[in-house]
Amino acid sequence: MPENTTETTGAGVRAERVTHSLVRDVELPGGAGTLALVTLDNGLDHTKPSTLGPEGMAELTAALTALQERAGRGEIAAVAVTGKPYFLAAGADLLQVSTVTSHDQALELGRSGHGAYELLHTMGAPTFAFVNGLALGGGLEVALNCDYRTVSSDAPALGLPETGLGLVPGWGGAYLVPRLVGIEKAVDVILTRPATQKPFKPAEAAQIGLVDQLLEPADFLEQSLLWASRVLRGEVEVPRRELDPQPVWDAVVAATRQRLDAVVAGSRPAPYRALDLLAAARTATREEAFAAEDQALADLIMSDEMRASVYAFQLVSGGKKPAGAPDKSLARPVTRVGIVGAGLMAAQIALLVTQRLGVPVVMRDLDQERVDKGLGFVRSTVEKLVGRGRMTPEAAARIVASVHGTTEIGQFATCDVVIEAVTEVMGLKKKVFAELEGIVSEDTILATNTSALSVTEMAADLAHPERVVGIHFFNPVAQMPLVEVVKAQKTSDEALATAFAITKKLRKTAVLVADRPGFVVNRLLVLVMGKVVEAIENGTSVEVADTALAPLGFPMPTFELFDLVGPAVGLHVLTSLREDLGDRFPTSPGLEKIVADGTRVVLDRPAPGLPRPVDPAIQAVFGEALAAGEQGRHGTPVLDAAGVLDAVLTALTVEVGHMLDESVVAGPPQIDLAMILGAGWGFHTGGITPYLDRAGYSAKVLGRRILPDGVANVPEAVA
Repeated sequence: MPENTTETTGAGVRAERVTHSLVRDVELPGGAGTLALVTLDNGLDHTKPSTLGPEGMAELTAALTALQERAGRGEIAAVAVTGKPYFLAAGADLLQVSTVTSHDQALELGRSGHGAYELLHTMGAPTFAFVNGLALGGGLEVALNCDYRTVSSDAPALGLPETGLGLVPGWGGAYLVPRLVGIEKAVDVILTRPATQKPFKPAEAAQIGLVDQLLEPADFLEQSLLWASRVLRGEVEVPRRELDPQPVWDAVVAATRQRLDAVVAGSRPAPYRALDLLAAARTATREEAFAAEDQALADLIMSDEMRASVYAFQLVSGGKKPAGAPDKSLARPVTRVGIVGAGLMAAQIALLVTQRLGVPVVMRDLDQERVDKGLGFVRSTVEKLVGRGRMTPEAAARIVASVHGTTEIGQFATCDVVIEAVTEVMGLKKKVFAELEGIVSEDTILATNTSALSVTEMAADLAHPERVVGIHFFNPVAQMPLVEVVKAQKTSDEALATAFAITKKLRKTAVLVADRPGFVVNRLLVLVMGKVVEAIENGTSVEVADTALAPLGFPMPTFELFDLVGPAVGLHVLTSLREDLGDRFPTSPGLEKIVADGTRVVLDRPAPGLPRPVDPAIQAVFGEALAAGEQGRHGTPVLDAAGVLDAVLTALTVEVGHMLDESVVAGPPQIDLAMILGAGWGFHTGGITPYLDRAGYSAKVLGRRILPDGVANVPEAVA
């Protein structure tokens, strides 16, 4: 994805990290002539990708203009663009984009990119892109505007992530991609992949036609030059597909629009603007299409959604350096890990630890049947990964051999870290820690995977409570990127540093949280569910309530989220939070009955990729639905969808205010980061606090903004 590529000068002004266009002539093999090779390079190491800001784009324009003149004089046979090691380019400089202050300025940004890239199309000599590394957004569009493309098989990612960042592919992508790969695959490239944050691997890009030739990395440039010479000599013919027929094009666009309405539900503009561009690309001229891209890009740059997306992107990128983490040198070495429990969560943690930390893991449970079930999960999961080609048989064998099971608690004696993952019952967890303290060494770190209970209380009766820390994983462990690291009242810096070190090696993003009920994600997410169910208890229909939060852009409706979390878990956390925090967290007799009876709450998906709707049959559990506005069963008016959304946002604002007052985290950005990575809160919202600011709830409920004006929105003076 595009990244933060600006520096802050002494005067506080952001300066562009300029990507230079370095040109050299190369004689092609076989007498095919001279190729002018343009290398995009910002002069920095591999941790700082080349990106394209105004100065860099101007330099590229000047370089390509000079080469066009040389091509006109017959001095060169071809032009190629490549990048510094590991990168072609990572797209536009987002922080530069987010400082734009007018629509005209935003319009010029799009036009400048089109102006530079159009020179690759009108060069007067064939143009090639040698995609030697990562190529995202405007970086991939450099390649798309060339006549031909090679790619190194080890390039980490190719894609157009703009719609996930509140933008559209604005430098030719919306017009060129459907012409290269067809309209159906173009929807995948421009809409589906950004929504799932899954860019293309080189082989995938070659398979669908985004690039023409897949080459090995060892001699990538030499092979690219050889391939280019063969193309120029007519020895290699690169086929191009015909445009899809208009009826096919229209049908794909219509089906995609229906899917957007079901999944995105109008919560953000960028996917719809991109789809409009794709719809028009079939009949538009190149000039018309690029002008439409300029307008769409300018409109979106001046939107709060785009500014919020940049804020969210910065949070996620910066999450690799967690706020409040102690000196990493304090972390204890970890050579063996124990897991108390062998249930699903425990087995998932065991698998991830041995896979990423590369250390032996021992799982312990009360009986052999449970132990065998946990080991069976590990075995079956790695077998599936091998079958899909995502793990080698050798790696799978190492993992299976590294995870041991036992019913003997004494097996934890030689562990450096022991993580308890037993049932969420305080008495049980205290008992586990008391038993462990009599077995492990004084240096062993004791961690809890609790989702809501007090870590301080859990450790209170121990001789060494300072060794106890919370490491709260989210389900499913392998996929969810967030871990909440919980600091209890007596947690030592050594225990905390060890937790952060483990989290980093597990390739998770850690957010430091204080030991307050529900921490961040569960406290807010369960509140959302509780307020939705509260409205149903009062008379709102389950179907209205289930879709009421669509404007927030959650990854799934409320009851599908309930189903994923598990109604029993949700009820337990809701009850626990009510006990600790009071009646801001409602009761729900209906939910209690659903859990007691094991009632199914959602139907099957109507089609792949679409949300799972609530089962309307569960209405009977809550009582008959009443008309909106009528007196409800709780003595208050029955809410419609807008009323449910208002109730949820009001409750969230109140709770965020309490959390900030309680110093649950270092500040609002940590709440936003946790909700983005742990609850799927949309990038386009920037997280929960920018949304509450933008929607006016912060001012209405708290009497103030949560974030400063302009941090995650178009500044009011500009808007």
